[in-house]
Amino acid sequence: MTDTVLAQAAELTRLLHLEFEALKNQDLDLFESLQPGKSELLGSLGESCPPAQALQNDAAMQPLRDLLLQCRDLHRRNAMLIERKLDTIRGALHSLRTGENASPLEVYDRLGQVARFNRGRGYQEA
Repeated sequence: MTDTVLAQAAELTRLLHLEFEALKNQDLDLFESLQPGKSELLGSLGESCPPAQALQNDAAMQPLRDLLLQCRDLHRRNAMLIERKLDTIRGALHSLRTGENASPLEVYDRLGQVARFNRGRGYQEA
């Protein structure tokens, strides 16, 4: 096991912590700026990391295995936070579309265009 692989895994851990803070603080610019570095690190780790069998069977690989498991857990935590935020946004959009107010509502459609929704029954339907 090389020190380079350990350093890469430690850097990935640091980036995942920064990513979580950016998500928590809703700093999307910071979040987006972290993605290219994270992708590059993941690619580099994928090329230089020993095979899974070697990680499992070699006791000398324990520090790397621990770091990689920590990265996996941090990634899952970040994914859960993103999913919760998306669920909140979906819920807000759903309530805007199906609310009790009878006024027309402007929201964005899938193409990013403004779409108008009429809630309730208008005088045309009566």
